[in-house]
Amino acid sequence: MNGLKRDQVRRLLEENRDHNCEGVGRDGICVRIEAIAELPSRFGDFHIAAFSNTRDRKEHVAIIRGDVLGGAHVPVRMHSECLTGDTIGSLRCDCRDQLESALKMIGAMEKGIVLYLRQEGRGIGLVNKIRAYSLQDDGLDTVQANEALGFQDDERDYAVAAHMLMSLRIESIRLITNNPRKMRQLSDLGIKISARIPHIMQPNEHNRFYLETKAAKFGHWIDLRGRERLPEQNDPPLVEGMRSDEVSDLDD
Repeated sequence: MNGLKRDQVRRLLEENRDHNCEGVGRDGICVRIEAIAELPSRFGDFHIAAFSNTRDRKEHVAIIRGDVLGGAHVPVRMHSECLTGDTIGSLRCDCRDQLESALKMIGAMEKGIVLYLRQEGRGIGLVNKIRAYSLQDDGLDTVQANEALGFQDDERDYAVAAHMLMSLRIESIRLITNNPRKMRQLSDLGIKISARIPHIMQPNEHNRFYLETKAAKFGHWIDLRGRERLPEQNDPPLVEGMRSDEVSDLDD
């Protein structure tokens, strides 16, 4: 399997065995690599690195393609856990489509990372997400439902993700996202973003209103109504099945 070598894995684990720092973000979150293993998958050959953190008992993983240690311009997708979408295939969101598309995309590249973050329901947890779904069944949109439950529209914090990238000694990333908040948070946390790769999914009849709400209220760079496009939306899209050299040519 191409990718991290055994001596690299050994050194990373040794470095992290007693790692304890001041942390990242407003809560000073410190993460540590606990284990690394090979992960062959239907999307390609990866390594998977498991992380613990000092804030809660949640465990996060980095799904790593190739030798990314110390890398620059590394393609990175941050994916927040979604049980209903990722596992069950719910059509209320586009989470499973986004996850599988990112894994296929990076699996075809020389290197890249998918960070799988335990932030179910945009950070409100599984039970509250189902409560929010019930409110949406009664006519609220995803933002209104969160607020009706006493939460912000998006409770996610990307300090864990930033520290995970730091632990892997990533110099800069090409962030696969349509979400400007992700870009702002990571930049504020000290991650250098050299480029953005659009990540557009086709809507279905069940998630179109959800995606329209993300565009209208979160400012996501997606356009489902034929409106004038933002400059960022004119970035050349990645197409499933593209080779790594074809992806690199998009920067030219």
